[in-house]
Amino acid sequence: MFKKVVLVEDFQGENQGIAETLTEKLAIEELQSEFYCDKAISRLKVALKKNEPYQLMVTDLFFEKDHVDRKLTSGQELIKVARAQQPELKIIVHSMENNPIHVNALFKKYKINGYVCKGRRGMVELVNAVNEVFHNRTFVSPQLNLTAANNSFELDDFDRAILKELANGLTKKEVSDKFKKENRTPNSESTIDKRISKLYDEYEAKNTTSLLFKLAKEGKI
Repeated sequence: MFKKVVLVEDFQGENQGIAETLTEKLAIEELQSEFYCDKAISRLKVALKKNEPYQLMVTDLFFEKDHVDRKLTSGQELIKVARAQQPELKIIVHSMENNPIHVNALFKKYKINGYVCKGRRGMVELVNAVNEVFHNRTFVSPQLNLTAANNSFELDDFDRAILKELANGLTKKEVSDKFKKENRTPNSESTIDKRISKLYDEYEAKNTTSLLFKLAKEGKI
């Protein structure tokens, strides 16, 4: 079993409950709890320098703002930095997020090793997840259908930038001109036109108004 684990969870009661459960059920020798992402990164960095790296990080995705100044404000930011700093670190996300598309993106983009939805069976699943990840297997809460997410079209930053301008009433040419003035790439009218056509096809939209309506209805913009 993992000997060194860092837990990142900002609610004190939940933090304590998770730490006690994992320590008791899995006999983890050293489990360090942190309430802030910045603190967790510092701890990982120090351990790595001492050649005593943490083997697993369990983290939430959402962290509430308070009086403490922070550089890292979300679990995604934490995972990105941790993965770059320590590529071999095993990472399990334990969060309320239950959108398969968003969860699937974490596996694809940040190579997380497990995902557990908070809920009635959250702690049982988290223990199972740690066991699975320890044996180099991935774990996903049973209620999440990532296979369906693989077949879903996901908007990227470029899509959202185009859609924002379209929603403001700009034409494709005007979007292209604005991107060029802002030195944002890609910015050719042809590229923007192709991307919009792709969105039309994916969402079976006949025009921009229909596309924006469908995306808003699905909560994607």
